[in-house]
Amino acid sequence: MAKLISTLFISADGVAEIDPDWHFPYFDADMGRAVTEDYDTSDVLLIGRETYDSFAGAWPGREAAGGEDAPFAKQLGDVRKVVVSRRPLEFTWRNSELIGGELVDAVTALKADAGVRGILVPGSLSVVRQLLAAGLIDELRLLVHPVAARKGRRLFDEGDAPYHLRVTATDVFRTGVIRVIYAPTEPPTKAGYDEATGKLGGAESS
Repeated sequence: MAKLISTLFISADGVAEIDPDWHFPYFDADMGRAVTEDYDTSDVLLIGRETYDSFAGAWPGREAAGGEDAPFAKQLGDVRKVVVSRRPLEFTWRNSELIGGELVDAVTALKADAGVRGILVPGSLSVVRQLLAAGLIDELRLLVHPVAARKGRRLFDEGDAPYHLRVTATDVFRTGVIRVIYAPTEPPTKAGYDEATGKLGGAESS
């Protein structure tokens, strides 16, 4: 099965709808390395319509301009892009296609495709929420900015049950950004206040 990775820029208060004013001041070489690593994991990008419109409106022009970001822009252009949309789209960016059928069924089939090495979901918050609920995300890669955005859509929406996660890697950048990689996991053993009291002060109860 191909691994499906969600990568998101996020604020300390959980906002994943980025604002350039609080995002770009923290984008340095460390973050650039992390972003490059995320994109290198996959040969399919799975993106929502809004993210596609944003990417397609910027990256082809940057590739054509031949600036410092042209190699990355070419990488984005060359990769297969599967776009999640409920309405037909006219694609202007090469290697773009509309997802076939319902999201969960289509992504399940994509993960099972022997020709797919890995799937990356950059941004695309509504897509990520649906895939989390369906249990199809293998890793959440978050770049947590040291800022409370105080407005904007948050990663985790309201729901009946918590998502339990385990940390597989962390890295603290010089800007204060924390890169944390989570993987879904089973809930911990049930416990309450009585179980916690013996651990106050760092001591285990006898």
